[in-house]
Amino acid sequence: MPTPDWQKSSYCQEGEACVHISAAPTTIRLIESADPTRTTLDAAPTAFGALLRSLKERRRRA
Repeated sequence: MPTPDWQKSSYCQEGEACVHISAAPTTIRLIESADPTRTTLDAAPTAFGALLRSLKERRRRA
């Protein structure tokens, strides 16, 4: 299995609390840099897209 290429969130400031994302054709992976266990959240691209649309919609309503 190839090692994922991680990208740091553009909303991340300097420091330890950053979200990193890695995208593959069938899986989106997320990690929190401050998590000592380096737990990975895996999501299907369609589910991740739905999450992003939902968050953007909530932000517009706020």
